[in-house]
Parts: sequence; structure tokens; C-alpha cells
Amino acid sequence: MLRSATRIFSNVVKRGFANAPAQEPAIQAAFTVQDPKDFDERVKNSKIPVIVDFYATWCNPCRMLTPRIESVVAEKQGKIILAKVDIDENTDLALNYEVGSVPVLIAMKDGKELERIVGLQDTDKLRQFVDKYVDSKKL
Repeated sequence: MLRSATRIFSNVVKRGFANAPAQEPAIQAAFTVQDPKDFDERVKNSKIPVIVDFYATWCNPCRMLTPRIESVVAEKQGKIILAKVDIDENTDLALNYEVGSVPVLIAMKDGKELERIVGLQDTDKLRQFVDKYVDSKKL
């Protein structure tokens, strides 16, 4: 009995995947910027708004902010994305955007800085910040 049930199940699974329609790759809600070229391609050239999180691994407020902003961005289901920039690995980007302390969140659209907030923020404030840029028709 067990062998025949296993065989039937494996055939159903195989057919189900074979007949499944191809899906478009999902937009990643958050990613870590690798270098300035990656930043240009994925942030400046993005068709949807981007929140850029400048952080440092040694920064305790950054460690507290990251899960909060990630969850707020994830709630928006691909209408906005989060780009995380480690200032120690991408010093030039931090200097270009005049990041003097961390954490810093910068809202960007079409490669332009729209607004920034500095320091640890509560989830409600982060949600208000992100909500301003989710509907790109307003921009």
C-alpha cells in the first residue's frame, strides 16, 4: 500500500510541476548593494521607488532598525524595494550621499533623493515614511 501511494503521489507531483505555467521572477523586497555599479543598476535605474538603508555592522541602532524597515517594506509587496548599503564596504557611496552618521534611510525615485531620515525610528514612523513613496503616481 505504501509503495503504490508513494508512486501515485510522485506522479502527481511530477505532472503538477511539468504543467505549471512559467512565473516571472519575483521582485526582491530587499537586497544588499555590492558596489557602486550595483547601486547604479539596481537603485538609480529602478522603475519603482527605493529606500536606501545606510548602515554599519557595528552600529547597534542599525541592528534594531534593519528588521523594522525590512518588515515595513515587505508589507508593500514589491511596490517599493529596500537597498542596504554597508558604509564600511561602500565608503564612496556613503561619502557621495553625505552620510555622516548611521543609520540613514534615503527615499529615492528615478535616481534622485527625495527625503532622508536619520537615526533609529519606530515602526509607525517608518511606515509613514515608506507610505509616502509607495504610490509613484504622486511623485
